[in-house]
Amino acid sequence: MKLNQLFSGALAALFLAGCQSGTMKESTEESTDDGKIRIMTLEPGHFHAGLIHKSMYPVVDSTIYVFAPDGPELTDYLARINGYNTRAENPTGWKIKVTTGPDFLQKMIDQKPGNVMVVAGKNDHKVDYVLKAIENDINVYADKPLVVDKAGYAKLLKAFQVAEEKDLLLYDIMTERFEITTILQRQLSMLPEVFGELEDGTPENPAITKESVHHFFKYVSGKPLVRPDWFFDVKVEGTGIVDVTTHLVDLVQWETFPEQLLDTTDVNMMSAKLWPTVLTVDDFKGVTGASEFPAFLNEYIKEGKLEVLSNGEMNYTLRGKHAKVSVIWNYKAPEGAADTHYSMMRGTKANLMIRQGAEENYRATLYVKLLDRQDEALAKAINETLQAKYPGIGLTKQEGGEYIVDIPDSYHNGHEAHFGQVTEKFLEYYQAGSMPEWEKAFMKVKYFTNVKALEMATAK
Repeated sequence: MKLNQLFSGALAALFLAGCQSGTMKESTEESTDDGKIRIMTLEPGHFHAGLIHKSMYPVVDSTIYVFAPDGPELTDYLARINGYNTRAENPTGWKIKVTTGPDFLQKMIDQKPGNVMVVAGKNDHKVDYVLKAIENDINVYADKPLVVDKAGYAKLLKAFQVAEEKDLLLYDIMTERFEITTILQRQLSMLPEVFGELEDGTPENPAITKESVHHFFKYVSGKPLVRPDWFFDVKVEGTGIVDVTTHLVDLVQWETFPEQLLDTTDVNMMSAKLWPTVLTVDDFKGVTGASEFPAFLNEYIKEGKLEVLSNGEMNYTLRGKHAKVSVIWNYKAPEGAADTHYSMMRGTKANLMIRQGAEENYRATLYVKLLDRQDEALAKAINETLQAKYPGIGLTKQEGGEYIVDIPDSYHNGHEAHFGQVTEKFLEYYQAGSMPEWEKAFMKVKYFTNVKALEMATAK
């Protein structure tokens, strides 16, 4: 792993030397009003900043304007883009123009060679970048979470207000909406003849449950992921109740009240909690490359081990429907395993479940448990209604009576591919000139939900 890191670092250093511009004046001069979307990537501290460029898009200019401090995170980002450009199959053709220095944000504002800012990095001040961009007439396409605390949420609301006044887009990257099992779970829940209506549920037996398990050590684009040391500082990255939970809270809204105008008054937080994942020095070295814990993590170290408050759970109601959301982080997945997702929607006629455990070979699988003997209605829904949009799907009845929704391999395109799909949705909104009102409402409500859960989990 260390050899690979050194190679990637050397490769990216050469790439940086070849593309860096101290002033970027020539970049501004080259810009033309041809209707193209031009991306400015700000401080790409998270690998998600690179993943949106795994594909190219006809409406996006091939030049990426990068504004960032010099250092290993920029080097990693450049190496990732270079890897996409030089891969044997379907190589991309991105060109990079880089501006570095401590005043990288102001340089982006002053030069403004693009019309969309992409930001994926430190979460504690991400909303400051978002607000600054919006105030300076720049559309924003940002990795989650946009905020990690109440103060950040207030700034986000201001950013939305200014974006509305200036007719700009502010959109976060919700990749999980493009997972095929989640899509089909949502579609089936919208068919009363199969699902009935969503139960109200109880705290002990929620109407909708979303649980995910993640791992600090993982492979991305075929290579071990190197995480920056600040990723383990919950003041910067955010705790387990405001980070990955953003995806899950979004899915609760997206499936339970599809494309409806939600309001923060629809949320009633009932309980929330946080607990740590404990890492040894060797664990930390394995995922960051650092041989010791940095001093800024001292407050989280107990008996020589790092305690990261990366795990979170919240129980709340959304318009009276009980929901449970939980996220667990482990150091490394067991052999053959990966990040996993579990989801349950309980209807008056059927339960819709997504499981992704060893029995499913760690591939997300959608199960349907009928409660009203509506086998014929389910078969018709799959073979007629859903096959029209998703050709090739089918049903297999299990010995226990549950059905598995058979999904062709071509639909299981993987988490990395979802970044291209959600980017295409953003581009669709950009070309239309606006986002649906329900999308704006969803963003405000989901970050409100996270912040309320954090307040409850940390109350003393």
